[in-house]
Amino acid sequence: MRLPKTALATLVVILLSAITNAANPAPVWMRYPAISPDGKTIVFEYKGDLWRVSSGGGAAVALTQNDAYDYMPVWSHDGKTIAFASDRNGNFDVFAMPAEGGEPTRLTYHSAAESPYTFTPDDRFVVFGATRQDTADNRQYPTGSQPELYRVPATGGRVEQVLTTPAEEVRFSKDGRAMLYMDKKGGENAWRKHQMSAIARDIWVYDTQAGTHRKITTFAGEDRSPSFVDGDKSFVYLSEESGNFNVHKMSVQGGASQRLTSFKLMPVRFLTVADNGTMAFSQDGQLYTLGSGGGTPKKLDVTIATDTREGPKVVPITGGARELAVSSTGKEVAFIARGDVFVTSVEGSTTKQITRTPETENSVSFSPDGKALIYASERGGKWSVIEAKHREDEPYFYASTIITEAPVVSNTHENDQPQYSPDGKELAFIEDRNTLKILNLATKQTRTLLTSNEIFASAENRQYFQWSPDGKWMLFDYAVPGVAPGEVGLIKTDGTGKAMNLTVSGFNDGGAKWILGGKGMIWLSNRDGLKAVAQSGGAQVDVYGMFFTVDGWDRYRLTKDEFALVKEAEEKKEKDAAAKKDSAAKPEEIALDLDGADARKARFTIHSSSLGDAAVSKDGENLYYLARFERGMNLWTTNLRTKETKQLVTLNAGSGSLEWDKDQKTLFMLADGGLSKIDPASGKRDPISINGEMRADPAAERAAAFEHVWRRTKNTFYNGTYHGIDWVEMKPAYMKYLAGITTNFDFAEMLAEMLGELNISHSGATYTGAGTNANADATASLGIFYDQSYKGAGAKVVEVLKDGPLARAGMNIKAGTIIEAIDGEAIAADRDLSQFLNRKAGKKLLLTVSDAGVKRDIVVTPVTIADENRLLYTRWVKRNQDDVERLSNGALGYVHLPGMNDGAFRTTVEDVLGRYVNKKGIVVDTRFNGGGDLVADLAMFLSGKQFFDYTTGTRSNGFEPNFRWTKPSITIGGEANYSDGHCYVYAYQELGIGKLVGMPTPGTCTFAGWETLADQNTRWGVPGVGVKNSKGQFLENMQTTPDIVVRNEYAVVARNKDQQLEAAVAELMKSIR
Repeated sequence: MRLPKTALATLVVILLSAITNAANPAPVWMRYPAISPDGKTIVFEYKGDLWRVSSGGGAAVALTQNDAYDYMPVWSHDGKTIAFASDRNGNFDVFAMPAEGGEPTRLTYHSAAESPYTFTPDDRFVVFGATRQDTADNRQYPTGSQPELYRVPATGGRVEQVLTTPAEEVRFSKDGRAMLYMDKKGGENAWRKHQMSAIARDIWVYDTQAGTHRKITTFAGEDRSPSFVDGDKSFVYLSEESGNFNVHKMSVQGGASQRLTSFKLMPVRFLTVADNGTMAFSQDGQLYTLGSGGGTPKKLDVTIATDTREGPKVVPITGGARELAVSSTGKEVAFIARGDVFVTSVEGSTTKQITRTPETENSVSFSPDGKALIYASERGGKWSVIEAKHREDEPYFYASTIITEAPVVSNTHENDQPQYSPDGKELAFIEDRNTLKILNLATKQTRTLLTSNEIFASAENRQYFQWSPDGKWMLFDYAVPGVAPGEVGLIKTDGTGKAMNLTVSGFNDGGAKWILGGKGMIWLSNRDGLKAVAQSGGAQVDVYGMFFTVDGWDRYRLTKDEFALVKEAEEKKEKDAAAKKDSAAKPEEIALDLDGADARKARFTIHSSSLGDAAVSKDGENLYYLARFERGMNLWTTNLRTKETKQLVTLNAGSGSLEWDKDQKTLFMLADGGLSKIDPASGKRDPISINGEMRADPAAERAAAFEHVWRRTKNTFYNGTYHGIDWVEMKPAYMKYLAGITTNFDFAEMLAEMLGELNISHSGATYTGAGTNANADATASLGIFYDQSYKGAGAKVVEVLKDGPLARAGMNIKAGTIIEAIDGEAIAADRDLSQFLNRKAGKKLLLTVSDAGVKRDIVVTPVTIADENRLLYTRWVKRNQDDVERLSNGALGYVHLPGMNDGAFRTTVEDVLGRYVNKKGIVVDTRFNGGGDLVADLAMFLSGKQFFDYTTGTRSNGFEPNFRWTKPSITIGGEANYSDGHCYVYAYQELGIGKLVGMPTPGTCTFAGWETLADQNTRWGVPGVGVKNSKGQFLENMQTTPDIVVRNEYAVVARNKDQQLEAAVAELMKSIR
């Protein structure tokens, strides 16, 4: 039987479609859809490229295919052009291309991240958001979390500022008179869900002619992504008002909202609307359309018949080492790089990869005989202890062929940080972060040594402990419950004794190491070092020694001459006994005399510093330590008898660690990812070659990282409730997206979405891929404000920043000056100044400037944007100081704390007890405070009560407490106060120190728990420790509402008026009259 031609053709199409679908499974994680004005086409981002597909579904066609990340497409209103963001130049710029595809045109050139939102109604401009520079009159805090709104000609040209205040995802009415936007009040995780707080987004409408802003939505949670509908009388948007992000509709005049979709679990994202009202959005990684009247959303059946999967790649390993372990032979060292274990030759250039897993390995060390490696591995969805061996007839790991691995501790618990006992018969390890156990390798029996009563860590691989040379004792970092400063603990390894606190001090003590064969220890402590003004700030550290035997202590205290006599006698005795000595003798068993050991301690370093690590020679005569006194760490040595101290090796390193070889004759060092060996006698340093490679599988690594993030969150979430979220359910719900992710931008965004379900601060994930590009664009700054409305050739100066590049003596740059050319190249009216300043920071430029028609040339050295930001902050503070001085007629002072750290506290103390000491009150501004750990210091500082007056009877000569403020104060806070910035405003109000003014501060008083993944560019976090108030309530998500609520209105703050500051001054003046 023969089929008709039409039926045969249909069958062929069906078969081809089936083959295509089998080869290319249904795509997931399709994001950033944008529907065309005619409603027929949707452009979306998938695996870092832009694709277009019919709004009815079908086969998608690639619009971009390159190594860059392309996303955020927006259509021109005539449907002919698509603008999008791409990091082709190391940061996100705005590009435009024909709607059918083709060569993109770069529209923006600034190194700030730029995000396109829409075209102007006449399609002449692309409107985008970026943090470039506010206007000179804007009184908002200058910060990267508060972007401005700009427009650039759709064919390229000079950028113009539309708004100096934040406005994102903007949409214009057809006549261009009204502009919808969502606000941005701070820097919270953009993908956080379920929050009901002041920082949640709201929808506003801006009158482009009158210059006025009106808030439309009133829901306390998130409202996002607005678009006009119904002839611009209504708008649709995304809201969590129903408990999950869904499409809602509301009149532009405000009022009740109408829910149009009813998705229960995953959020609706990226809502866009066609001219006929058809909506498109992404939900659960899929694309949907929805008719203008609502109804049932239509899920698009999209096929992508292109193999965009990534494959394994070879990655060179030439540095980047983490951890250092020295073999007992002294001929090879082990280290961790990119999450795997490697061993390299000390003398040669051979590097051997030991593990080949997408999961992470940690805590590597050699067995005492050097024939095995032990480490923790996260393979199999949990941390387990693995032992690796080479073939018997191959003496070294670095020269081995076959590596055999076997699990040593693998069960339902998280087991990490393994350490062999000195005789190799037992193994200590950490179970579930806060239990130290010992495994007998012969009997397989374990015993518990320490629990959470003695040790604590909020994440894995964070404990510290060390076996004694005879294996009888264990030193460890003692975390006394309820006490913040760490101590050094000691416990018997046979499990018969109780933990002892050796240091018993109110200072930070830790990192203890055995010395003198077990007769003593060294440790690090800040008890004698210079300390920060803030008690929570940093402090310099010293190396201390404690002696566990009286003879060891007596020996340490011998004079140089006394020691010479003792040494001579010992050498003679050793020579006589040499013939009888058993080379395989066991380590000497030491009887520790702990009674009175606290009195047998000494400070070993002669000067405190920022210390990295320390080691003592075998004979106890010399100390070696990594210390930073100015810039980086260097290796220093001190003769412990004469106290002679010198720098042994210049490193200028950021970090480092030290380890002796078995005989304690050679020091091995890890510094800034590089390895080296050092002759302690001469200071000769020989680099150890790292010359390896590994075959990395990015997809498998992301899957392993996903498992790690999900499981660590499960194990360490601060209160165990997950804020009502079924965290087990979240794993499969988000894991399925991995199949559609081939870039770390998408991966980090997916992690942020998953972590966002928890509705918690200090959480999310970011990928800093742009920061890894050494050739990325980097716009320099001339340190000036430009006239944003100037349309002529050149750049018109509005203000020169004090202490900026153009504020130098003799330059005489004033408001109205025109910068006509840079390095002889004229600045045309259709070119943006950022094009002339790329990668020019620190390099001399020739500016041609014109003042009232008089031209002249000047040479200037631009600074970085970071430098400009510091100048802008100083200017912002100065303007606020001047306002407070003026508004209070000199009665009040003003300080701002950008963070809760020692630097900010020093500035506060300097100003409050210095220039403002005779003022009647202080305005304490904490808006946009990013947190830290200063709440106790600051609260105590501002709550002083005078109890003494030092006087002669005719005049006062001081008072007590003279280190605290004893007069009235008032605090300004807001939506962007974060972490300890929230702790402070809560405590200030709760303790009744003074009144709180501003906007409500979301409850983010929680400890951070950030971690960088193995790729070294993806950072994520979730809190492991919370904060409770005196009533036993967690402060996370407990919003603090000011006594006086004042909003800085956008149109007002943009015109040089800070309403919150003025309200604070007015209120404080009432209490001092």
